[in-house]
Amino acid sequence: MSTTTTPAPSTGRGERRSAHGRGGGIRRLALGAAVPLLLLVVWQAVTAAGLVAPYRLPGPLAVLSAAGELQRDGQLWLQIAISVQRVLIGFAIGAVAGLAVAALVGLSRTADALLGPLLAALRAVPSLAWVPLLILWMQIGETSKITLIAIGAFFPVLTTVSSGLRHIDPQLVEAGRAFGLRGLSLLRTVQLPAAVPAVVSGLRLALAQAWLFLVAAELIASSMGLGYLLLESQQNGRVDRILLTIVLLALLGTASNALLGLVEKKLLRRWA
Repeated sequence: MSTTTTPAPSTGRGERRSAHGRGGGIRRLALGAAVPLLLLVVWQAVTAAGLVAPYRLPGPLAVLSAAGELQRDGQLWLQIAISVQRVLIGFAIGAVAGLAVAALVGLSRTADALLGPLLAALRAVPSLAWVPLLILWMQIGETSKITLIAIGAFFPVLTTVSSGLRHIDPQLVEAGRAFGLRGLSLLRTVQLPAAVPAVVSGLRLALAQAWLFLVAAELIASSMGLGYLLLESQQNGRVDRILLTIVLLALLGTASNALLGLVEKKLLRRWA
């Protein structure tokens, strides 16, 4: 008696898709790095040719030397760590508060009618306008800085998530209610997962806003951090340190956004 064996399903297509995805990611990364590298080359060429005075635009090597100087003094990583800590704490507080208020105004027409005009007015207040009030209320300390950063992170989450909750498919909500879901259980099980794209978009906007509000807080009322380093360097005429701080803020913002992007992929893969 002859026996037949069923051939195992081919994985070639999946492997090709995975390889194509890796190749596309590498190509995208290379394209993204092309313009910064080109700007770096142009920067070096302009400063080396003496087209701009060094006291106005130091070259990349001078900026790198300034980083080494701060590192030897034990200041570089300390300033970075303080600013990152402030951003993370303020972002977390603002994001949680934004999600809570967004759930309220996004799902309740009464709450939206009561709070919507006030929130819209507060959202229009410039970040620097909060600084004198926070200093009077909380003094010059960590609390006032973190509160300002939390305010900056709050409104992008509020605006984006509340809009996402308002546009959830009503049939999806009715299906959840048909299974006996109400209140927080309906929000947690149906509504928030359906609004995941809006949530992650709001979080990414909030993180970028948190870095902006960090600089505002540290420029005005701080003795440590990257914003303070900017102000001190400006007062001392250290353009190399100013450029170094700008580069560090750009790199830290890009790195934090990339980490949040990984979280976004996992959330979208699970819920979207």
